[in-house]
Amino acid sequence: MEDMGRESTKDNALFFTCSLIDYIARKTKNTRIEVVNTLGKKNLAKIYDLADVYHSDRIERVSDDFIREAKIKMGSFDNVTACKYAIPSYWDIGKVYKRLIKGVAVREKIEVIDALLKVYNSFISSKIDDYNSSMYYENPSYLLECYMENKVI
Repeated sequence: MEDMGRESTKDNALFFTCSLIDYIARKTKNTRIEVVNTLGKKNLAKIYDLADVYHSDRIERVSDDFIREAKIKMGSFDNVTACKYAIPSYWDIGKVYKRLIKGVAVREKIEVIDALLKVYNSFISSKIDDYNSSMYYENPSYLLECYMENKVI
């Protein structure tokens, strides 16, 4: 049973999944697109489906398991070091992606994991990952419209 005023279990699962993607990307210095595509749909669905279990463990250990399982190699993308301003946490970025993915799933009438793959593989992912831009803290409805138009509007 859902508590009033609290997010649904599936929304929390999506939030954790997106935050873990960002955590892994930072840890391995890869773009979020590379992490998502290397994890693949099967692992992403597993993280999403078991998020309540994974969330009760330390994110460092959970990330290590998936890095090893998916054989994610170290990269050279470092948007954290490149950031000239306050660095958003992986939880902050997870929330941005969660809202956008949820909006895409509803708007396009597709499953959440399919929406996740589409969002991370779209142009907007590199925009959100540029912490020197304002894109990651834009209004969720604006981000959704940019995604739908396939350009910054």
